[in-house]
Amino acid sequence: MSLNKARIINLDGTTPNVECMFNPKEYTFAKSNSWGKGDETGPQKNAGEITFSGGEGATLKLQLFFDTYHQAKGGGSVQDVRDHTNGLWLLMRVDDSLKDPKSKHGRPPFVKFFWGSTWSFDGVIESISEQFTMFMPDGKPVRATVDVSFKQKSDDQALPWTNPTSGGIGGERMWTIKDGDTLARIAHVTLGDSSQWRKIADINNIKNIRRLTPGEALVIPVV
Repeated sequence: MSLNKARIINLDGTTPNVECMFNPKEYTFAKSNSWGKGDETGPQKNAGEITFSGGEGATLKLQLFFDTYHQAKGGGSVQDVRDHTNGLWLLMRVDDSLKDPKSKHGRPPFVKFFWGSTWSFDGVIESISEQFTMFMPDGKPVRATVDVSFKQKSDDQALPWTNPTSGGIGGERMWTIKDGDTLARIAHVTLGDSSQWRKIADINNIKNIRRLTPGEALVIPVV
């Protein structure tokens, strides 16, 4: 049984989703809290009291691997690996159509990283570092590793990782594909209208609507 591909979904739907060519070997969750000095008006102490200043959003860090060199087998043309990685950079660009509620200025889109049907992470892409490691004779990059850091977008969940079958922060839901499922049936069950299947296909970047893979998780958009 093949492993499900990890994906990064644009929850605002303003740029294409990104499907990882190869699943990450590992990933790291981290969270920190801020503590400050307490009341210093009393007698001097070797270690003063500390006070809680607030919590920081959790982070998810992972490394993704992209490789198009295998296309050279059989004498075929080789695709520029940036055709796959540029989608990550687009998810960091400011979109003027998305307004931050405080600043009223544009912002990058909110995203969801999920892998299989056991957990997901809602947030924003905080940083990207891309390293190209293989090139064709004409300089075209064909292999790259990308370090990606996500930051939790709000504290509406007790944990930053959630079961994709439960509701998400932004109101979107997840559906794990079962044998016999069709997009029309999924739309009927989740949205109450089978004709809304196209919205499910678009947000999940599904090209072949007749070939759904059991076990994969789909984002169900808010309508």
